[in-house]
Amino acid sequence: MMTFVFKRVLFGLTTLVLASAVVFAMLQVVPGDPARLMLGMNATEDQVQVLREQMGLNQPLVLQYLDWAGGLLRLDFGRSYTYSVEVSELVGERLAVSLPLALISLGLSTLVAIPLGIYAASRRGKTADAVSMGAAQIGMAMPNFWFALLLIYVFAVWLRLVPAGGFPGWSAGVWPALKALILPALALALPQAAILARVTRSAMVEVLGQDYIRTARAKGMTARSVLWRHALRNALIPVLTILGMQFAFLLAGTIIVENVFYLPGLGRLVFQAISQRDLVVVQSVVMLLVAAVILVNLLVDLSYALVDPRLRGNR
Repeated sequence: MMTFVFKRVLFGLTTLVLASAVVFAMLQVVPGDPARLMLGMNATEDQVQVLREQMGLNQPLVLQYLDWAGGLLRLDFGRSYTYSVEVSELVGERLAVSLPLALISLGLSTLVAIPLGIYAASRRGKTADAVSMGAAQIGMAMPNFWFALLLIYVFAVWLRLVPAGGFPGWSAGVWPALKALILPALALALPQAAILARVTRSAMVEVLGQDYIRTARAKGMTARSVLWRHALRNALIPVLTILGMQFAFLLAGTIIVENVFYLPGLGRLVFQAISQRDLVVVQSVVMLLVAAVILVNLLVDLSYALVDPRLRGNR
């Protein structure tokens, strides 16, 4: 088991180093001078030179990369030119919104999708299966921003149960903050639940056709025991893969929904930084999100070994 963990951690660290080189190179291939791009074409040459000195752009590329990577290791992401604050402070504020939102959305989608996928697989070819997967198909096809607007109209404008947008901050209390995240979480959870339900059904259908499932049934085990004790655990590998991908997406890819609900999250921060040409923020946040994706994939790989011990010696 320790060898398996060591190999996965080493692979993750290698991927992280290569990803950091790619993210750093993105700044170098931007047409023109990055400092002038950030300041605008009306900036004077003296202003450009001062910013180049602050960003270390006058140094050789190797030293620039090592200085930037060393700052990342120290959790020093640099200073935002637009906001005039440390990037780590910006990230901390936005992560306090995006991380709970991602966790709530993932929890909602999992609670709905896995039982729905198991239910559809246990009734393969019947009306219940067709209705369940038809609903999942509609959920996949429905744009989350349109569903978000529908939720705002029903629950915020018509019923007035939750706020239509904005985030009061956790300092205002846990319940007011959670109320502001309920509708965005539902808007994000719908398409993710639809995808996860279809993957769960497909994995369960494949497992239910295996010989050991027929043997368990022949021994007199109940249908519930066969589904939950034997089939589900062996069907979890693709389900865990999708869960990992969805969490990474929910953490980094919620720009549209965050803008619809006016939430100050990471996705909106990246969007604003790109619009304002704040390359320091863009580069640092992208690298942070890449690291989060690599970490999630590592945890998913480790969960494979916990679910199926046979994989520990094969990876």
